Amino acid sequence: MASIEELRDARIKKIKLLKEAGMNPYPPSISCDYTIPEIKNKFAELEKDSEKNYISTVGRVMIVRGQGAILFVVLQAGTERFQAVLKKDELKEELFNLFVSTVDNGDFISVTGSLFTTQRGEQSILIKDWCMTTKALLPLPDKWHGLQDVEETYRKRYLDILLDKEVYNRFITRSKIISDIREFFNKKDFLEIETPILQNQAGGAMAKVFETHHNDYDMDMVLRIALELDHKKLMVGGYERVYEIGKCFRNEGSDPTHAQEFTMIEWYAAYQTLETNIEWTEELIKSIAANVIGKNIFTVYDKDGNSVEVNFEGKWSRVRFTDLMKENAGIDIATITLEEARKEAVKLGMKKEEAEKVGRGNLLDHIYKKSSRLKIINPTFVTDFPGDLKPLAQQNDDGTASVAQLVIAGSEITNQYAELVNPVKQRELLVAQSNAKEGGDEEAMQIDEEFLTAMEHGMPPMTGFGMGIDRLVAILTEQKNLRDVIFFPIMHPRE
Repeated sequence: MASIEELRDARIKKIKLLKEAGMNPYPPSISCDYTIPEIKNKFAELEKDSEKNYISTVGRVMIVRGQGAILFVVLQAGTERFQAVLKKDELKEELFNLFVSTVDNGDFISVTGSLFTTQRGEQSILIKDWCMTTKALLPLPDKWHGLQDVEETYRKRYLDILLDKEVYNRFITRSKIISDIREFFNKKDFLEIETPILQNQAGGAMAKVFETHHNDYDMDMVLRIALELDHKKLMVGGYERVYEIGKCFRNEGSDPTHAQEFTMIEWYAAYQTLETNIEWTEELIKSIAANVIGKNIFTVYDKDGNSVEVNFEGKWSRVRFTDLMKENAGIDIATITLEEARKEAVKLGMKKEEAEKVGRGNLLDHIYKKSSRLKIINPTFVTDFPGDLKPLAQQNDDGTASVAQLVIAGSEITNQYAELVNPVKQRELLVAQSNAKEGGDEEAMQIDEEFLTAMEHGMPPMTGFGMGIDRLVAILTEQKNLRDVIFFPIMHPRE
């Protein structure tokens, strides 16, 4: 069997043959009256109309079969395939011979001819003329086996999409989900906005950051971990409903349910309550399931590949964080000490040296994730998290924050707050976070003076929401790994 290098060299020689025959292997313009999907949709009409029957189209060559005086060529555009028939007595002999000697699978060609139906009922075009539009230098993977190495499907997603119709359609579904999200918020009179990815300091979440440097300004910067703070600043400016769909980056661990680069949606609405926020969240996700997917029962996978069936029907449940911790961990978050929380976190898998550094809120969050969250299967809103875990939310008198987290199959899908707009209280909470960060808690927040200044100018009462779109798409398309819904996931470089 010829090596890849030998196959590539052979194709380069075919470029020379095309040029010698006067055919540009990469022409600046091509002839295409109808795309292959258009021909298939209008075939009966076009075949019967003598004036419309002589047409040109373009596609990628996937299969060439036959020999001698007749060849059958399968052309592909998107996921649609169409047969082109090449007969030696139907076009110039030199064009027929040039096709035989230069065309390979993977090439793009333009064909011109008349539509007809074969005796076997196959819709086809009889080629009267053709030209190369892109000469491929490398062959496509074997048509029966495709890309067998999972890592190769991520590295060469373009081939995965080309050869696997299910993958091709999955990313169309992702696009439709995002379009449905936009339509949902546009109908509720939200303004779509864009805010910076490069920031002087990260805020809006508890997470490790990616660090970089601005050469021209000679200053260190970070990639954003959330969209929240800039959105709230714009609310000070008078916008009452804003949303953004954008990339965020968290320099943390990888597994099938986590990616360091991910797509978020966040929105904020003035004068609305957390209760409305929860209702809108349920309405949004149910409507996407119905409108885009067309069902409400899904098979969902955890990071170990275990599957459960999730039902979106009915009113979604609610449960308080404090009740989950009492039931599943035997902990009263109102009375547990920092040292007791450390011991419990270590029992549930946190490394002792890490437990010595992180704050009380992150310790309780670890205990919750290990003892309680994994047990939640059907969509459930967990409410009233510890206040020191949610320093940007309204604080309740019992030490909790006025927040909700939607959990599906043990995974966090959304976070939503009754947002804190009191600048004095906000400063107190961020000071406590800053102290925790100085004590070694890498995920704790820093004080953001620009944000606090904006808040002191007056921030309207509001509610807000954040959701990772990749995770939602993975659930709705029933994928085991977030990488299967991201076009080009981060990969280790090859040796």
